[in-house]
Amino acid sequence: MKESAAVNRVNRRDLLVGTGALTGGAILASAGFSNAASTAGARAATQLPGYDAGAGEYVLPPLPYAYDALEPSIDAQTMQLHHDIHHAGYVRGLNAALARLAEMRASGDFGLVKHWSRQAAFAGSGHFLHAVFWTNMAPAGDGGGGEPPSELADALTESFGSVEAFRNQFSAAARSVEGSGWGILAYEPVSGRMQVLQAEKHQNLGQWGVVPLLVLDVWEHAYYLNYQNRRGDYVDAFWNIVNWKNVAERLSAASS
Repeated sequence: MKESAAVNRVNRRDLLVGTGALTGGAILASAGFSNAASTAGARAATQLPGYDAGAGEYVLPPLPYAYDALEPSIDAQTMQLHHDIHHAGYVRGLNAALARLAEMRASGDFGLVKHWSRQAAFAGSGHFLHAVFWTNMAPAGDGGGGEPPSELADALTESFGSVEAFRNQFSAAARSVEGSGWGILAYEPVSGRMQVLQAEKHQNLGQWGVVPLLVLDVWEHAYYLNYQNRRGDYVDAFWNIVNWKNVAERLSAASS
């Protein structure tokens, strides 16, 4: 299958994508987590392509695998439409919103600041969460699925009682998001523990300061071609392609 084209280089501002804090309105930069990470692998896991410093704009990161690499859990057509159409739309929307806000600052006319601030929150959260989502998955048998590594399993057990209890809560949260949104495993730095959260749309019902580790898109465009209204089946299939190594590296970066 056709691979999506690679886009511009990774740089420090890419941390907006990888280690951002999930908020009620966007995902905020949290570069300190990555800079303090104890391993190069943890840093690499959080430095996702998503911003071109030379052009001064956000860009669509490439998929780290072919469109059909996650089949049968996620079909190739859904992956292509999801990445190339939906995610690209959030990138365009974020750049457009930030451009309009810059024009307001230059002109002093802030009459539409509420609208464009909302657009920046919506499109920015969509861009950042999707960039995490793609790296949270890997082909089954090639790093995807199976059980989390021992250190991550221990951390999940400390936060949720057991790995199974975490899976059950995450699956239930993802299945029961009202309308469109996400299931999210996040690191909460105040307590040093993990939490399972829901997000409606991309930005509603968030929590200040947390760092997303594992996210599952449950907007209908993420699964409807293959699963129709069977969101629960899609959530169950997701566990076959979870990239636990990526999740563990994100936790290491966030907690260091």
